Amino acid sequence: MSVIFPLMFGAGLFCVWWSCWPQSPKTGSAARRSRREQLDDVIVQSGINGLTSGKLIWIAASTGVFAFIVVMLITAVPAIALAIAGFAAYSPFAVVNSRARRRRAALREVWPDVVDHISSAVRAGLALPESLSQLSVRGPEELRPAFAEFAHDYQGSGRFHECLDALKVRLGDPVADRLIESLRIAREVGGTDLGKLLRTLSTFLRDDARTRAELEARQSWTVNAARLAVAAPWIVLAMLATRGGSLAAYREPAGVMVLAVGTAITFVAYQVMRRIGRLPVEERVMR
Repeated sequence: MSVIFPLMFGAGLFCVWWSCWPQSPKTGSAARRSRREQLDDVIVQSGINGLTSGKLIWIAASTGVFAFIVVMLITAVPAIALAIAGFAAYSPFAVVNSRARRRRAALREVWPDVVDHISSAVRAGLALPESLSQLSVRGPEELRPAFAEFAHDYQGSGRFHECLDALKVRLGDPVADRLIESLRIAREVGGTDLGKLLRTLSTFLRDDARTRAELEARQSWTVNAARLAVAAPWIVLAMLATRGGSLAAYREPAGVMVLAVGTAITFVAYQVMRRIGRLPVEERVMR
């Protein structure tokens, strides 16, 4: 009895403390949709035409199975084959993420020019649809296809808001979301502050791009060194795999345990490295 009452008192205090931090309920389907939307955004930002989240998952699974079969034929060690297959299955996601990251960095430099083009067109007296359509010819090379499709959609339907929604999906960028919603509001309510808003947005984007470029240049060597440290043990394992006698230890339960623990530590260390070295990525809040 002397132990039960302190435990009950502690549980009551914990419940009081927990009630001070309300959490919004999120169903499993909503969480899955959120992860699927994030993956779709990454695919769009990578600029790989024709790739969808379903295709990417299928490619990852196929790559993992193929790697497992190849490593099994070479080493005949299931534990090593499973470890290599896991890394191989993750490689398509890593490639898409890396490509999206490089393309975001490149677009970060050209978005101020896009805003300046629209601002100049508005000052010249062009309507907003024409201001966006001309970017298919005079805008940055990376964004011309998306604005060309916008111009084609608007010529075919004349529905500005629906064409803006389609453009937002094609770009999949938080900067594009802010710009598009600003143009939508200007179209609906009018006003004379659009030019000032665009100039302010252009200045903010240039400052943000310059700051991020400096931070990425300073942290790049640290991130590359951490990646090399994570990959080094597996490079050594691959070298050992060329010697048949050294693989016998990994057929034993102790060897399987070493590989399992090593894989888990590698995964956790890589995720911690990414979390520490990752700069804040602006999320899309205006879908």
